[in-house]
Amino acid sequence: MPRPHRCRFIDSYPDHWSFAALDDPSRDTVIMSLDEYETIRLLDKEGLKQEECAEKMGVARTTITAIYESARKKLAQCLVDGKTLRIEGGSYKLSNHFIGEIKPKGEKEMRVAVTFDNGEVFQHFGRTEQFKLFDIEEGKINQEQVIDTNGNGHGALAGFLKSAGVEALICGGLGQGAKNALDEAGITVYSGVSGDVDAAVQNLIDGKITVQNGATCDHHGHGDHGCHGDHQHGCHGHHE
Repeated sequence: MPRPHRCRFIDSYPDHWSFAALDDPSRDTVIMSLDEYETIRLLDKEGLKQEECAEKMGVARTTITAIYESARKKLAQCLVDGKTLRIEGGSYKLSNHFIGEIKPKGEKEMRVAVTFDNGEVFQHFGRTEQFKLFDIEEGKINQEQVIDTNGNGHGALAGFLKSAGVEALICGGLGQGAKNALDEAGITVYSGVSGDVDAAVQNLIDGKITVQNGATCDHHGHGDHGCHGDHQHGCHGHHE
């Protein structure tokens, strides 16, 4: 029987998910996992040593070495051969260090987040400073709370929502990069909504809001996506 990877911790989702050569974007695609991406971010961008990276990701230094070597080879294929790079999947779990005091939800409750600004649905997901959370069971709202965000950019916000146990998001506009991050987090998106936040949630309960499959803003990042289910309660990923 194949042995599963030990779960690797990542701080947040990327803001950018796909990269292609402008002169020939039709070449083969290389898939980089989120744990591979995290080693590139920590070692090359943040300048951590491999021992420090291993401690942050919760694995052995030898594991970091192997992940990093795999990630670097994939980057080389894209730079030298012009292949498209897409980031998705992997054996990882989000770190919850940026989550403050958020009331827990019941086991059978669905948690919905709404971008929040003075009672109205805020129109730019990636810039929202507050979310209002609603815990819903059998068409009834059992609990409401307004929370401040602790991250900038849609990747950090998607990770914030995932760690908060959010299963659905109501918002105004969002770009493709944000949609990719929310898909990876397994969060259902109801975008293009405006007006009163409480009324929007009631419309969702009443079945008057439908899922939007694409981005609703064209000025954010672009890329492909993959939907990979729940990372909050376990380590999702491939197996050896």
